[in-house]
Amino acid sequence: MQKEKTPGMDESLSVCEVLRNDTSEVLRSMESQAPLMFQNFSNLYSQYLHMLDDVYGTCFIAEKRLFDELNLDPKMSEQLKKSSEMIKNIFLQNIENSSKFFDGYAKMRIMYMKSFDNYVHEMMALYFNSLYRPS
Repeated sequence: MQKEKTPGMDESLSVCEVLRNDTSEVLRSMESQAPLMFQNFSNLYSQYLHMLDDVYGTCFIAEKRLFDELNLDPKMSEQLKKSSEMIKNIFLQNIENSSKFFDGYAKMRIMYMKSFDNYVHEMMALYFNSLYRPS
């Protein structure tokens, strides 16, 4: 009984070729989504900023009225400013450190992948040479 050939199927298609093509298609699809993901995160943070600007703008009106009525010491606001700046600077430093860490992490992973790629090429060349020595 002869195996039925599906139209368009190439009998010489290799397992490596199938896996390479399918894996490449998946990775290209993931890569193509990156700009959309970055844009969505940018839009999300822009919306957070807009919302917080509105909240604090409204808060400013209520605060002024409350501080005037309670006759609070202006030095309290100065101390709040110093505390807020300290916390802000911690956040900014953490953001910068996280960005540097991710940058280094990504570069390291790329370097390891390139190194592994070189290793595989060398091993395949050695394997090929050990199997197919000219007589």
